[in-house]
Amino acid sequence: MRRVLVTGGAGFLGSHLIDRLLDNGNEVVCLDNFFTGSRENIRHLMQHDHFEIVRHDIVEPILLEVDYIYNLACPASPVHYQYNPVKTIKTSVMGMINMLGMAKRVHARILQASTSEVYGDPKVHPQTEDYWGHVNPIGVRSCYDEGKRAAETLIMDYHRQNDVDTRIARIFNTYGPRMAANDGRVVSNFVVQALQGKPLTVYGDGEQTRSFCYVSDLVEGLIRLMNTDDYHDPVNIGNPNEFTILELAEQIKEQLGSKVEIHKEPLPSDDPKQRKPDITRAKEVLGWEPTIQLKEGLAKTISYFDQALKGKIAMPRSYAGKED
Repeated sequence: MRRVLVTGGAGFLGSHLIDRLLDNGNEVVCLDNFFTGSRENIRHLMQHDHFEIVRHDIVEPILLEVDYIYNLACPASPVHYQYNPVKTIKTSVMGMINMLGMAKRVHARILQASTSEVYGDPKVHPQTEDYWGHVNPIGVRSCYDEGKRAAETLIMDYHRQNDVDTRIARIFNTYGPRMAANDGRVVSNFVVQALQGKPLTVYGDGEQTRSFCYVSDLVEGLIRLMNTDDYHDPVNIGNPNEFTILELAEQIKEQLGSKVEIHKEPLPSDDPKQRKPDITRAKEVLGWEPTIQLKEGLAKTISYFDQALKGKIAMPRSYAGKED
């Protein structure tokens, strides 16, 4: 049994990861400050013998004895990371320093949940791990984009200088149950709007592309990367099937049999035009590729939100009752 720390463990992705880690026989410590995480995501684990929760902000140092660290703590939606941009970049940089210091002290293996946003608005398509990116360092998204890039710098330097056992996962758009209804990400926005009979909000012309990875596939990729020995370079984890935002909207309308209209608004600043991972490295190093495609994943996600909006399952309390 390994003792595993998951920062941001009460969030959408972190809670699914903890489920898997416990199922695999690990002891898990969930660390979260509940800025975007929710107790509802982990309430079903509260009585688990091998689960404990610590309310803490990783910007502040903490002393724990663990074997593995999954560092997922950071707001991941523009709505949230732009709410307090200084805090966002402090979470990525100071939080990374604190977690790396812990890993160095207790000789733990540490995985950083980085992001496809390190590629910015890419000039290379699809994006490979050796592409350095095209990021605006002073834009409204840079608190997140540059924060994650700095975190990658820190983790590589701690590995080279201090021999810390590190992993870097560059996560592409992920979706599934436990997303917050109003977290600002496109899948949850569209599904909730369609279920409520509201027009789907598309920014720009809707021809910008994204690739969508179902959460269980993403978790499998993270666990395989963590359990792979002696590999320290970044690895893209995402679904390489590419869709325009309009295609995503039409798929959701089709699955719901909805005839809601599409409402277009101006494209936000620095919004990437294309996003698609090259997952050759993940296939070769991890033996990983996604198994759940968009149609199946959307059906599961739509079912979750349908039950949540009808009150049949609990919504994350940090968002429940707020306006869209």
